[in-house]
Amino acid sequence: MNSLALLERLVGFPTVSRDSNLDLIGFVQEFLDGHGVRSQRYASADGRKANLYATVGPDDRGGVLLSGHTDVVPVDGQAWASDPFALVERDGRLYGRGAADMKGFLACALALAAQAARRPLRMPLHLALSYDEEVGCLGVRSLIEAMGDWPVKPRCCIVGEPTLLRTAVGHKGKTTLRAVCCGQSAHSAFPAQGLNAIHLAAELIASVRRRQADIEAGGVRDPAYAVPYTTLHVGTIHGGIAVNIVPDRCELELEIRNLAADDPQVLVAALRADAGAIAQGARRPGVAADIGLDVTNAYPGLDTPTGAEVVALAQELTGVHEWIKVAFGSEGGLFSGRLGIPTVVCGPGSIDQAHKPDEFIAVDQLARCDAMLAALLARLER
Repeated sequence: MNSLALLERLVGFPTVSRDSNLDLIGFVQEFLDGHGVRSQRYASADGRKANLYATVGPDDRGGVLLSGHTDVVPVDGQAWASDPFALVERDGRLYGRGAADMKGFLACALALAAQAARRPLRMPLHLALSYDEEVGCLGVRSLIEAMGDWPVKPRCCIVGEPTLLRTAVGHKGKTTLRAVCCGQSAHSAFPAQGLNAIHLAAELIASVRRRQADIEAGGVRDPAYAVPYTTLHVGTIHGGIAVNIVPDRCELELEIRNLAADDPQVLVAALRADAGAIAQGARRPGVAADIGLDVTNAYPGLDTPTGAEVVALAQELTGVHEWIKVAFGSEGGLFSGRLGIPTVVCGPGSIDQAHKPDEFIAVDQLARCDAMLAALLARLER
C-alpha cells in the first residue's frame, strides 16, 4: 500500500480530538503487523484513545524518530465541497480533513516503515503516533513519560507538521490560563451596592494589553518569526446572566506564546500580581473582590540550534538548505525539552490549509515527502 492509498484510509477515520482514535490506531497496528513491524499502544486514562510507538530495525541503537498526531480539528459549521472524511483528488490536490495536518506525513511514514521492514537496517526507524495534539499537545505526554525511562532513546526526531518540507528549528511555547473574576451581585438600579465582575475582567484585560504593548515596545525579539516577540492574548470572556443584575462572576481565557528567551512563568507571575492589585483596589467594607488566575495547559517551545546534526539531516533529506521558525506549536518541544532528543519540524503540505474547509495537500508534496523518506531509509541502511 503506497502513501496515497494509506492517506485515503487515514482520512477516512474521523479522528476529531473530541472522539476516539482507536479505529485508526487499530488499522495502523494491523498494517504494521502485516509487515512484521512491532508496535505498542499507550492508552489514555479512560481507554478511549491511544498513542502508538513502532520500531523497525535494531532497538539497541538510537536511530531516527518520525512523529505525528492522529487527531484533527472539527468540521462543524464549515462548508466543504466534498465529504471531509473521504479523500478526493482535484487538479493535483488531495482534499480531506487532516490531509495536510497531518495525515499526509503519517501516510508517508507508514509506507516507509513497510519498506524498511524488508531492508537490513543498521540504525532503527521509529514511528510515534499521538492523540489530542490539536487541543494542547496533551496525548503524547504519556508516551514521553514512558520514554523517559528507556535506556536507549532515538538519536533525533522529525515532527512532520506541514512546513512545505522546509526545516523548522523553532516555534514558540504556549501557556493557557483561566481567570475567574469574582465580585458581588446587586440590582442594576443600585450598582454601588455590588461589585461588577465584568468590570474587574475589563481591568485585567487592560493590564494584559499594557503588558503586550510593553513587550512590543521593548521586549526581546527574534526576527526569524513572523511575529518576532512574545504575545499575550485574551480569547474568551463569559460573564453575567441578565442586563439588570450586577454580575458577580466573569471568566476569561487567555494565552501566552513565548519566545525561548522569555520565561512564561515570569509573565504568569506578573499577571497574577496585576490581578491581585486590581482585586485589592476594588475591595471595600462589606464588598469582596477576587481574581483567580490558573494555568490550564502549557507546552514548551522548540529552539534547536541551527548547527545541530538533525538540522543538517533534514536539509540533506529534503534538498532544501534553509531553516525557518514557525508560528504554530507542535509536540517537538516536548520531545526536545522533556527527553533531550534533538528535534526539527519538517513535513509536507502547507499550514495555510490547516483547520479550514477544503483542506488539501498537493500531490507533489506527498511525492516529495516520499522521496525525502526514501533518502532517510538509505541513510539508515549505511
